[in-house]
Amino acid sequence: MAYRLRWKRRRLLFRALRKRRQLRLVSDRTGGIAPGDILTFSTVRNEALRLPHFLDHYRNLGVRHFLIVDNDSTDCTREYLAAQADVSLWRTNHSYKLSRFGVDWLTWLQIRYGHGHWCLTVDADEILIYPHHDTRPLPALTEWLESHGRHSFGTLMLDMYPRGPLDAETYRVGEDPFERLCWFDGGNYVIQKKRDLHNLWIQGGVRARRFFADRPERAPTMGKTPLVKWNRRFAYVSSAHSLLPRRLNRVYDEAGGEKLSGILLHTKFLHTVVERAAEEKVRAEHFANSALYDAYYDTLQSAPDLWCERSHRLTSWRQLEAMGLMSKGNWI
Repeated sequence: MAYRLRWKRRRLLFRALRKRRQLRLVSDRTGGIAPGDILTFSTVRNEALRLPHFLDHYRNLGVRHFLIVDNDSTDCTREYLAAQADVSLWRTNHSYKLSRFGVDWLTWLQIRYGHGHWCLTVDADEILIYPHHDTRPLPALTEWLESHGRHSFGTLMLDMYPRGPLDAETYRVGEDPFERLCWFDGGNYVIQKKRDLHNLWIQGGVRARRFFADRPERAPTMGKTPLVKWNRRFAYVSSAHSLLPRRLNRVYDEAGGEKLSGILLHTKFLHTVVERAAEEKVRAEHFANSALYDAYYDTLQSAPDLWCERSHRLTSWRQLEAMGLMSKGNWI
């Protein structure tokens, strides 16, 4: 198994080297990256609505530079990012699906710029929080992780949603999305350990409950390892759900204890999801077997109300920690 995984990692790195030719530089500010800077890597498309809050959140946490691939946006995403002093930007009109959902492009950028840095790999609709994130920025977290011999940090992706039809309230640029997306499912998660990569395969939340109740095996996986002390020989296997070498996936404790972990608050269910569902169904770029998810997109286009009597209203990270959705471990 170790031999096969070693060759798999080499193939993934080689893919990234080949896919680099699909990227075209828009603005290069990587000369400003300093040793020890925390970097964020992301692939985006038509995210002008989310990006101001996204960038401000991670700047406030201590991210010093953003390396972003724009996948053929048709709104003002590219122009907005090109004007940001802490963003280096590339563009491509090649297939998101055939680039392993953007991972090949980001792997090349991580090889070239991420080596030796703590790297955060997130989508524009993912907002990282962790215990004490309101008082302890990312440099404090990464320093603690390194002092305890840890080079990766695990999270649960938590789908946030409004009460009422998805398109009932309009989100405006720069607003806090969680003033509208303030509800979540807290107790319907199933976890299994993958035998090959040793990562946790987590399914549940509102998408499993509302969209995949009759076929739970199709529900999206919700575990991610987005924060890693990067080495140019590392590679994500499936989005940020698993990595190679597989030791980086062991972000959990198997001896009955708990390890420090966080949450990616997922802002997918803003009002724009209704209109975008029709587009993404046609583009068929977000799932390996896209036709199997037509019913999912059809339901989204009807602007359903995802709230139920078991929904929880978000109050603080302490609430999520008390519910067991993330852990502060021995980080006091």
